[in-house]
Amino acid sequence: MTATEITDVPTIPTLPDREELIRRLLSDQPLLADTPDHLLQIVNVLDSYGIVLDAYSRNLVNQGETQLLNPFPVMRFFHEGFSFERLWQHLRGDRINFEYAEYCQKAMFWHGTGGMDAYFDSEPFLETCQKIIALRSRRDPLLALVHRLYPGFAPEAIRSMATIYALGLFWRVMSDLFLDLSRRYRNGEIESVNDAVHHIRDGLVAAAGNPMTYKVTVGNEDVWVLPPEAGLTFLVDVAVPYVEAVFFRGMPFLGTVSYNAQARQISADIGDFKYGALYADPIPSMGAGIPPSLCMQDMYRNLPEELSDWYMSHGRGMHDVHVQICISFQKSMFCVTNGAISGTMPHPLDTTDADQQQANRAYAESWSERLMGCQRGALL
Repeated sequence: MTATEITDVPTIPTLPDREELIRRLLSDQPLLADTPDHLLQIVNVLDSYGIVLDAYSRNLVNQGETQLLNPFPVMRFFHEGFSFERLWQHLRGDRINFEYAEYCQKAMFWHGTGGMDAYFDSEPFLETCQKIIALRSRRDPLLALVHRLYPGFAPEAIRSMATIYALGLFWRVMSDLFLDLSRRYRNGEIESVNDAVHHIRDGLVAAAGNPMTYKVTVGNEDVWVLPPEAGLTFLVDVAVPYVEAVFFRGMPFLGTVSYNAQARQISADIGDFKYGALYADPIPSMGAGIPPSLCMQDMYRNLPEELSDWYMSHGRGMHDVHVQICISFQKSMFCVTNGAISGTMPHPLDTTDADQQQANRAYAESWSERLMGCQRGALL
């Protein structure tokens, strides 16, 4: 074999190793391979997701405003008003699946990372809970009885609703960010995957200091559940914990793994959970109640024409469209994670200070450790 023939042998793509992931993070290169197909997929799937998040956001914010300490919130998904037509659409699945939004909220609430969770354990928050319970109990004898018998129940419900409301505020920002990404792509302003990552990074940084506050009206009195003086902000206290809980940790789905302790299919330490979006196998079961399948269906109903056409010529066309959406969505979530990491770097990437460079590298190394266990094949 000649030297020319040797150089013509195609190289086999390899998964990025840890040093390569660190290099990409520190050199302002995207984790996802920067190809036209990847750009088309991530921008269009985030366009669809932005529409879905708009609905999720409005519903969760409405729940925070109207459903606090409601023992039977059976109407929580009808934030746009109740009608028998909407009820029929709800029952036959012709609707946005808000159950996926609740799954994400439960993941954040359960894993409990970030400043918001720390505030939940503070004395001011506990005092606020007691005030809300006392005001509500005046007209709600059931709540008064339950609180007397189970004093931890109502404060836990208030914590959960505060998480629901904060997630609604977070998704409001992300919906606008993704839809603006699509607009810029159509206008020719976004020409590469790195452009898309920069758009996400800049949007997260711009919203970083947005206050996360939550006020409710109980009786005739306004009560701050998450007051301004708590100092909770968008990026550190909600966005990063969301990435941790939903992208990395997640929760095992009933029916897909055994909860039997002897089977040892689930780690005893929830910090070791690897059920998040970046770890998931792209095989939506479309079974009832599996949250990612519900999200894929929501995005399927809002796919841009460009992405639908692309799916028709890839894979098995519309026959495996939910699998294709799942793959594209996973790629887009790597870009969102990429943007979040870049936006929270301790120092600018172009710094010439040795100590700052070392701090950046340590930060990149900590994230690369987590990324090594993800579906790195999606990055190719």
